[in-house]
Order: sequence, then C-alpha cells, then structure tokens
Amino acid sequence: MANYRTSKWMAASIALAVLLSACGSGGGSDAGDGGKSSTSSDAGDKGTTTTPSDAKGDALAYEKYSEPVSISVGFKIPDDKLGAGDTNDNNPVSRYLEGLLNIKVTHAWEAKGDDAFKQKVNLAIASNDLPDAMVVDRNQLRKLIDNDMVEDLTDVYAKYGSELVRAMYDSTKGLALADATVDGRIYGMPNVAIEADAPSLLWIRQDWLDKLNLQAPKTVDELAAIAKAFIEQDPDGNGKKDTLGLTGDKQVVYGQKPNPNGFDSIFSSYHAFPKNWIKDKDGNVVYGSITPENKDALAKLAEMYKAGLIDPQFALYKETQEPIVANKTGMFFGPWWMPYWPLADAVANDTKAEWKAYATPLDKDGKFVTHMAPVTDRYLVVRKGYKNPEAAVKLLNAFTRIERRSDPNKDEMKKLDDYATANTVQNRNYYPFDLLLDYSDAVVKRYKDVQAALKGELDPATFDPDTKQVYDYSVIEKENPKKNMDAWKPAKAYELGGGVLATTDMEKIYSLFYGTTKTMETKWTSLQKLENETFLKIIVGDLPVDAFDTFVSDWKKLGGDQITKEVSDLVAG
Repeated sequence: MANYRTSKWMAASIALAVLLSACGSGGGSDAGDGGKSSTSSDAGDKGTTTTPSDAKGDALAYEKYSEPVSISVGFKIPDDKLGAGDTNDNNPVSRYLEGLLNIKVTHAWEAKGDDAFKQKVNLAIASNDLPDAMVVDRNQLRKLIDNDMVEDLTDVYAKYGSELVRAMYDSTKGLALADATVDGRIYGMPNVAIEADAPSLLWIRQDWLDKLNLQAPKTVDELAAIAKAFIEQDPDGNGKKDTLGLTGDKQVVYGQKPNPNGFDSIFSSYHAFPKNWIKDKDGNVVYGSITPENKDALAKLAEMYKAGLIDPQFALYKETQEPIVANKTGMFFGPWWMPYWPLADAVANDTKAEWKAYATPLDKDGKFVTHMAPVTDRYLVVRKGYKNPEAAVKLLNAFTRIERRSDPNKDEMKKLDDYATANTVQNRNYYPFDLLLDYSDAVVKRYKDVQAALKGELDPATFDPDTKQVYDYSVIEKENPKKNMDAWKPAKAYELGGGVLATTDMEKIYSLFYGTTKTMETKWTSLQKLENETFLKIIVGDLPVDAFDTFVSDWKKLGGDQITKEVSDLVAG
C-alpha cells in the first residue's frame, strides 16, 4: 500500500510537470526533448485552480476563534536577537497573530539551522511523535502520507484558504498543490518558489566592456574571448595585470536554484543538464549528469581554465563572492537577484562599477536554454487527529498576508516594522512556520509593472505594497544613482535581472523527478560526491577529459543503473 501511494503521488507531480513544460509559446514537448518548453516569460497567466472552494471571500480565512485554540509546532531558531523580554514563542509577531486569530502557538521543540531541523523532523516521524503542525521536505511528506500520519487538508483548504494564498497557488498552474496531492486529496500546504530563481544569467562589468570596445558575448567562444581581454587589457585602468576573466565555484553546477559562480548556463548551452532527470533522444529517462553533452561542456571549461580564462583560484575560495566583491573579476554567472548580493558590496567598494545581466551563452541554434527548479520543496502538514487542522491554514493565511504586505491593520504592521528595525530582526523569522509563498511569476510581473509606471503608463498608487516599494526605490535610484544602496539593490535587481527574464525567449528544461528513491537513500550521497569531484578535477586539470567516461561507467555500476530504473518506473506511473 505504501509503495502504491508513493508511486501515485510522485507520478502525479511528474505528469503535471511534463504537462506544464509543454505549455509554452514555442510549442509542445515530445518523448525525446527532456521535458522542454520554448516560452517567453509572461506575467499575465495566473493559471486556474483545480481545488473547489466553498469559502465566501475571506470571511472564514481570518475569522477569530471565540475560544482560544492551541497548536504545537516544530520551530527553526533564527540567528536574530530579539528585544529584551521577548522569546521565540512570545514576541511581537506571535502576539499579533494570537490577538488576530485567538490561536496560541507553542513550540513542541526547536532546532537551530536546516540540518538540525531536518533531524528533528525525521526523529518525530520515526517515533510517531509529531507536533500538531510542522514544515517538512518532499521525502518527509512522502513518508507521512505513506504511513497515514497527517491530516487530509483538502476540505480545510477549500473552506479556509484565503484568496491571497489561493492566487499564489493558482499562479503555478496547479503544480504546487499537485505536489502534495494523492488520489485527488491534499496532504500539505506547499511553499511557492519564484520561477525566476532558476535561470543563471551572465553578469558582466559593462563599463569594462565599453572601455575595451567589446560587445556582450552570445556564445561560449565569445565569452572566452572577453575573459581573455579582461585579463590582458587592464580594464580597471590601474596599470596592473590583476583582473580576472570568469569566476567559478567549486560546486561547479547547482542543478536547480543557482547561487553565484555556478557554470550551469555553460552546460545548458551544450544541452547538458547535470543534476536533473531528463529524457534522451530515444525517450528514455536518464540522469542529466551522465549524458555525452556533459563531456563537451567539461572539455570547454577545462580548456578555458588551462588558458587562465577562469579564475585559477576559484576552487580555493572560502567564500565564493570574494573576487566579485573585491572588483577583481569582470564576469560571473548568477540568478536575477545578484544586485542584492554580492553586487551591492562590489558597487559599494567601487562606485564606478556598472554591472549588466545577459541571457547567455546561447546554444548552437542561438537559443538561451536553462534548467528550471521545482515550484515547491516544502510543505506545511498537520498531525493526524489534531482537532483544529484549519488553525494551521489560518496561520498560513495571516502571515502570508503580512509577508506580502497586504494586512489591512496598518497600525499593527507599523509596530512590527518599527520593532524589526529597532532590533535588526526579520519578522518572517518568527512566523510559526518557515513557509513563504509568492506568485510564481512575481519577478517578471513586478518588473513590467514598475517599468510601465516609470514611463507614466501605470499609476503606482494602484500597486500592491511590494511592487510599490520596488517602484519607489527605482525612482530614488534614478534620481540619485548609487547614493542609496538600499534603493540600488531592488531597483537594479528588477531592472537588470528581471528585465532580462521578461524579455528573453527561453527554452526551459524541467526535471522529470525531484524526489528520492529507495536506492538513493543509501547510494546517492556517494554518487553525488563522485560526480562533484570528477567534474571539478576535470576542469582544473587533475583528471583528463576522458575521465568523464570512467565516471559514467562507475556511476552506473555503483547504483546509478538501479536508481535510473526506479526513477523510470515512477515517471512511467
């Protein structure tokens, strides 16, 4: 029974992922395309909900209990330091939520950091000693569903889910809720990730390009030529040969949601998708890290490293952003939000720096190809038998409204903001659950709205608070460039990063599988270590490029073939 339920749950998510990947402006996908879609980013399509609703507006979503209701939770301790007399479970955020809903949140246990929290959750599941509600990952959710340990929230969500929460789930075209659904029943409230967080863009010192009379690169070879120029032609004008070309990270690729300095986009330009499950040209499910295209990408990176075009020290940095912040590099890969970090620090150190983002390198057909990320990876669950499961959904409604700055209690919101500023804390760290929601297309939509308002085509007074804030910061930055870095960060992240995502026709590759199979539980850690070490050693020249073939053979023999069979069976349903 457990295996049957797991297979149906995963298969439903996979099927919807494939369906979603086919819904692009550039046509559908076939058995041999690895789950790809050719789309232009479009902020207008919010999708349609597949969950019935009998809620009358938000009357029940925020309705205050007439008698106090208690709910115990598992809580992740933040690094923030609260004001005198306040505690993790008794602070302005918890007191506001209790006063709003008459729900008393108690901490069944607390854990500091992601690893410790995961261990606590695993222990709670293994001992069948769950708090009333907690946040779990995909594999933990699977175990809870298989062992009938969590409440069916379908009817609770239909009755108590707020319009704001519904709209955010709808923006994923049904995929978020499907990821927590078995046989048409919802067993967890998922987070919603922003689609824009998946692509890795090339960030370039535009002032260096202009000084050297260079055009932005479109291909890997053009990128290599610019790296060579940045190293040899003194773009910072200090008379020293102390500038770098392209920086990197010892992780090599991130595979889903990138951080600074991954080489994901170089692999994608060769149609290699490491750390994702795709279909080969024959329609077979394969692990993206072992396809022949990876060898081509590794050969190019090894060639660039040997020529000194990639920072020779990239694998040795304690902090990957070091050469960026020090303004020693002219190029690196990273997602749209790089102006928030590390570029804000880089520009603060050198106000002459002008960074710009590009969707590049392109593939041989002139297309920007990118892997995508799962739309959700964490879920709010309620213990089977807890008598007020709707309390968890009401709390989710309330703190989501706070986070999206749409709570109508303005005086109370100002108090929370003032407290956060005075104590240098983030209110979100004291929500009862570490589960944030946003619109899947939030970045692209916000970029388009702000640009339209700056042109006088939209009235910023009609914006939601988040978009209005980006608009206000954009006005401040436009009037006084680089004088207020708090304004520069969002203004440039949306203008540069968001702008590229909104205006680039991308071929988006979705992984066919994000979970864990039985063999993965014992073999995956060692296989990942083998992969990461092999890729890195090939790039830096410690192994020849042909070592990739040995890696593929070893990967298959050491459990990869069995894992591939398990994933294929799940994808097939």
